[in-house]
Amino acid sequence: MNKSELIDSIASASGISKAAAGRALDATTAAITAAMKKGDLVTLIGFGTFYVGKREARNGRNPRTGEVIKISAANSPKFRAGKSLKDAVN
Repeated sequence: MNKSELIDSIASASGISKAAAGRALDATTAAITAAMKKGDLVTLIGFGTFYVGKREARNGRNPRTGEVIKISAANSPKFRAGKSLKDAVN
């Protein structure tokens, strides 16, 4: 499912226009992104939790040359599914 299909699904399930559903989806993703930028957890009970994972700096190898390179530390967005979502999928 892509974004436009998700918007169509939201609009039909809630009885609102596609434009309003699109704005609601954009506002939701913006709010989740803003909270994660601050390092906060975003928990949707039954659905799951969005959080920021931290990756330490490490050494890697260039696959072409075999040269050792330094890979800097980074933050990575992660999602942990909630029990209701896991049960629905299984």
